[in-house]
Amino acid sequence: MAPMNTPAGPAAPPPWTLVVPVKPLPLAKSRLAGPLSAPSRRRLALAFAQDTVEAALACPEVRGVVVVTDDARGGAALAALGARVVPDTPGAGLNAALAHGARAARRGTSRGAVAALNADLPALRPAELSAVLRAAAQFPRSFLPDATEIGTTFLAALSGTELSPLFGGHSRNRHRASGAVELDARAVASVRQDVDTVADLRAALALGVGPHTRRAAAALPARERVAGSAGA
Repeated sequence: MAPMNTPAGPAAPPPWTLVVPVKPLPLAKSRLAGPLSAPSRRRLALAFAQDTVEAALACPEVRGVVVVTDDARGGAALAALGARVVPDTPGAGLNAALAHGARAARRGTSRGAVAALNADLPALRPAELSAVLRAAAQFPRSFLPDATEIGTTFLAALSGTELSPLFGGHSRNRHRASGAVELDARAVASVRQDVDTVADLRAALALGVGPHTRRAAAALPARERVAGSAGA
């Protein structure tokens, strides 16, 4: 992938608030339904979100994380890590939830740089997320494609710019067409590796997942183990 265009002169990095959407756990990770049982999917989905939020909060550029969810268990677990949890009041799907979260993040602040971040980035490295946020500070609105280069894992908007999320399906093309700048995807694999399929989970495990996902993967029943999960 070609590197992103860089404007003349660095921008001062703003304090970021990240918006992380979390589905109700019984509905999460449906594409893992064949290999994994419903209880395993619920445990992994929560572990993915916990590792994502924990890594995000470890970034010096991140002021806070707003989790949008109606799941009581997930919300409590993520609040315990330091996230602010808001209900999915619109109840109209992912993009409406993200727009709602962005409004909540910007309420009462004069420097409202916000970024949507997928909740299923269990290998997320704080240093790599920091690099993405520093790059995003150069543009009013920007995004990062997922590992397949089809979807999106990160969408950012500086103060005064609407987030205007267009996630779902071939969202890379939609975000690019909407005028968001595509960021350089090199050397930030952990920010791109979301988990929808068993192949994605194997890839995340190979990168090295966070402690919550390590424990959840190690606790999978033997018949549900994927490469890299045994003994994690």
